[in-house]
Amino acid sequence: MKKANLITKDGWNALEAELKYLWKEERPRVTQAVSDAAALGDRSENAEYIYGKKRLREIDRRVRFLSKRMEVLRVVEPDPRQEGKVFFGAWVELENDDGDTQRYRLVGPDEFNVSEGKLSIDAPLARALLGKAVDDDVVVRTPNGEQTFYINEIRYKPFVD
Repeated sequence: MKKANLITKDGWNALEAELKYLWKEERPRVTQAVSDAAALGDRSENAEYIYGKKRLREIDRRVRFLSKRMEVLRVVEPDPRQEGKVFFGAWVELENDDGDTQRYRLVGPDEFNVSEGKLSIDAPLARALLGKAVDDDVVVRTPNGEQTFYINEIRYKPFVD
């Protein structure tokens, strides 16, 4: 399945900050460390040199990935006409059959982090939520069988506890 090319403004800002940090701060620092280690002589047994070169490759790989990915991403801002329904960027409070509640924000695949309540738009639960309204039931197939969720609240601004 192809990843969605959608991202929230917050997600875009985070990727942009990571790219800037890697290119402007981390890479020059590691390059200097490699240069310093190389000046010490024998590179074949120089752990700092070997690790530094490996870290430079990792940084360069991530910079290339971020640069290419950001070219195809589309920042999606919530539209006032979306109020009351679940669409990309929505914060949603769900309740399961046991009465347990969970809060998620539907985000792009580049920014999801379930432990932070960020659910990828490509996830089965997010797909099932799209277009639904408060008080709707949502049935999702999971590895543990079907689960039903009740939508308590939908908003386009963060939940404040």
